[in-house]
Amino acid sequence: MFRDSFSFVAQAMGCFGCFGCSERSRQSPNPYDDDDDDDDDDDDDDDDRGSGDETSNAGGGDEEEEAEEVEELSRSKRSEEILICKLQNGLICRQFPVKETNKLVRGEDEDGKKTINEFVRERKIGSGSYGKVVLYRSTVDDKYYAIKAFHKSHLLRLRVAPSETAMGHVLREVMIMKILEHPNIVNLIEVIDDPEFDEFYMVLEYVDGKWAYDDSGALGENTARKYLRDVVAGLMYLHAHNVIHGDIKPDNLFVTSTGRVKIGDFSVSQVFKDDDDQLRRSPGTPVFTAPECCLGITYSGKSADTWAVGVTLYRMILGLYPFLGDTLQDTYDKIVHNPLIIPDELNPQLRDLIEGLLSKDPNQRMTLKAVAEHPWVTGEDGAISEYFCWCKRKAGEEETT
Repeated sequence: MFRDSFSFVAQAMGCFGCFGCSERSRQSPNPYDDDDDDDDDDDDDDDDRGSGDETSNAGGGDEEEEAEEVEELSRSKRSEEILICKLQNGLICRQFPVKETNKLVRGEDEDGKKTINEFVRERKIGSGSYGKVVLYRSTVDDKYYAIKAFHKSHLLRLRVAPSETAMGHVLREVMIMKILEHPNIVNLIEVIDDPEFDEFYMVLEYVDGKWAYDDSGALGENTARKYLRDVVAGLMYLHAHNVIHGDIKPDNLFVTSTGRVKIGDFSVSQVFKDDDDQLRRSPGTPVFTAPECCLGITYSGKSADTWAVGVTLYRMILGLYPFLGDTLQDTYDKIVHNPLIIPDELNPQLRDLIEGLLSKDPNQRMTLKAVAEHPWVTGEDGAISEYFCWCKRKAGEEETT
């Protein structure tokens, strides 16, 4: 019943199976858990429509806001066009493409646990504006997967801006995840979409670790360095593939049981062409917003991502945010005008790094390449090397043949 609504997608992608969504979370020990209900095994995955308000959350009436809305919508459409072109022409940086399954079989196993195809439900591990995240075990390989469950009809009704529904965010996020693969990025394994059902599912690798915070809410330098190296490596890969994440923060950084950090949640990410990473509206989390993004001017998406890395590092080391006001506007004012405060006793190299990342002038702000080579970051492990990704391997193989 959704084929008419999704005809533009069917023509470009072949099916709805390239869609998906991401929950929005608060900071918590479990990276997927963003509500107070830790485990609700009685919840029906297929009846959860999420908690989002199905009305526009953006202002209207003001000519400047309307102009910004038009510009943002144009940028979103350009991102989608670039992604569709990449997927249609096989320009993906993955060893194996994301599996697309167009047949959904729901049932129960011998123990009464709900099943989706070969996946057996274990427990709910998170919720968000668009749906829920549930832990499933595969009967094929006996591994655990985080499966996000969504309703197409809900996404079409839920407006995230006057001219855009949640479906736009969903489309971009899954198309971005379909073209990328990196050790420091959460991997999309499969999308399950049956045209006979309203529900569809994203099957993601299950990241089962926790942030190693101490009692003060901070990390030790060694742990923070390890986490930062992973974040920078993943973000360098994204920028090299013309992707702006747009919402780097601890909530969107997932830690494996071995301590590796993976970047997730691409719901507000954008894709650019060539070197044109200029954006206007910042869709990310306010406390991680760069000064230039608070001014309503055009800004570099890559530089804004780098600022967010700086705020994340500050939070990891000191257990608090560098600029936080009592209201949203107060927070923006402090980001733009207040000086950066760093304790005198902080490691001088670490101080230099934080000051470089949190330079209010984007032209003076450290680049990720400079961060990767910074003395505090290199430590005993050396500079962060550029990842030899699959598209580079393929290009190298073609040159030798």
